[in-house]
Amino acid sequence: MSVRSWLLPCATATATAVDSNTPPQSSSFSISDTSVNSSSSSSTPTSDTSCSTLQSNLSLQSQPSIPSLQTLPTVTDTGNVAVSQLHLASFKLPISHLAVHGPHLYVATAHEINVYDRSTYSHVASINDRDSSSGAVKGIAFLNAQILTSHQDGKIRVWNLTNNQFKKVNTLPTVNDRLRRFILPKNYVNVRRHKKVLWIQHADAVTGLAVNRNSFYSVSWDRSLKIWQGSDHRCVESVKAAHEDAINAVAVSAAGIVYTGSADRRIRVWSKPAAEKRHILVTTLEKHKSAVNALALNDDGSLLFSGACDRSVLVWEREDGANHMAVIGALRGHKNAILCLIYVSDLLLSGSADRTVRVWRRVGDGSFNCLSVLEGHRKPVKSLVVVSDGLLNGVVSVCSGSLDGELKAWKLSFSNLNGILN
Repeated sequence: MSVRSWLLPCATATATAVDSNTPPQSSSFSISDTSVNSSSSSSTPTSDTSCSTLQSNLSLQSQPSIPSLQTLPTVTDTGNVAVSQLHLASFKLPISHLAVHGPHLYVATAHEINVYDRSTYSHVASINDRDSSSGAVKGIAFLNAQILTSHQDGKIRVWNLTNNQFKKVNTLPTVNDRLRRFILPKNYVNVRRHKKVLWIQHADAVTGLAVNRNSFYSVSWDRSLKIWQGSDHRCVESVKAAHEDAINAVAVSAAGIVYTGSADRRIRVWSKPAAEKRHILVTTLEKHKSAVNALALNDDGSLLFSGACDRSVLVWEREDGANHMAVIGALRGHKNAILCLIYVSDLLLSGSADRTVRVWRRVGDGSFNCLSVLEGHRKPVKSLVVVSDGLLNGVVSVCSGSLDGELKAWKLSFSNLNGILN
C-alpha cells in the first residue's frame, strides 16, 4: 500500500502496520462492565479531563488565530455525566469503520464486516467479500434497504439483507455501466502517467460515502467526487479534481449541500442549483493547518464540524442567506489528530489519535462545554457511532473502534441538561 501524503502530519496517529490480507478474528463476546465513573461531575474540573487547562493544551498551538469556543463547565452545565464502559470484542486487525442501521451495528475490519444486534450486542452475521483483492472496507452507508460498502480497491459494493443473510448484488461501477462507455475514448480520464480509466471509476481507495434521498456520494484518494443514482446504481456525475490531494471525508446535508474534506487542508462545498446540470463549487473553506480527516453536520445542516491533524475541531456556521459556512471557533483539548466525529441531540463526540473520545455540548450562547473525556482505548480511536436512537431519557449509547481492533460501548447518562432534553 502506498504511503499517503496526509499520513505525514498525522504520524502520531499511525498504528503498527498489519497485513491487510489476514482475516480478522473476533474474540468471544464480552459485555462485562469494566468501569463506571462520573467523568465530569466534580465541581472543580481537573487537569485529567483537560477541560480547564486550555492555556497549557497542545492544541492551542495549532490554530492561535481562531478563538476557542469552549467554556469551563459548572456542575449544572456538566449535568453529572455518569459513564459506563463495556468491552464488546477484540479483532486482530484495526477497526476501520462503524455504522448503525435498523437493528444492527456494523463493524468493519479489513475486508470483513461483523454484524451485531444493536440492543444486545450479540453477533448476528458477517459480511465477507470473497474477492481478496477488494482490500479493506473504508466506509459503510445505507440506501433504503441496501448496504453500501466502499473499499481499498476503488470499488463500491452493494448488499442485500434477507433472513440475516447478506448477499452481494452489485459491484460499482456495474458491468452494464462500463459496457455503455468503454468504446468511446472521451469516456476515459488520465489518473496518472500512462494510465487511463473510465470516468465512472475510482482509481484509488474509496474513503467515504454519504447518502441523501435517492442519491449517494463517494470520495476517494484519487481526489475525485462522484455522484451515483440510487435506483440503478449508475454513476451520473464525476468531479475529477475536486481537491489537490487525497479526499478523506464527505458529508451531505438534507438540502443536498455536499462537503468534502481533504489532505490538502481544505474543505470544499458543492451544490447543484436548479438551473445547473452538474454540481458546482460553491466555496472553499481554508482554516485548517493540516489534513482534514473527519466531517459532521448538525441535524438541520446549519453547523459543520471538521477534525484534522492539527488537533482542533473547527466549528463552521452557515451565514444568513448563504449556502456556505464561516468558521466561528475551535474546540481544543485533544493532544493528537482528530480521526472521527459524530453529532447527536446537541452533543458532538470527537475521537482522536490520543486514544480518547471527547463529549461536547453546545449551550445557549453558542459556546461548547467539554462534558466528559472517555478513556480506555490503547490505540487511536478511528470510528464512532451512536447506537441508541439519539438521547432518550438523558441517556445515549455510543460505540467506538480503535486501530488495535478494540470495540467498546459507552453508556452516557446525563442529568440537569435542560437544553438537551428539550
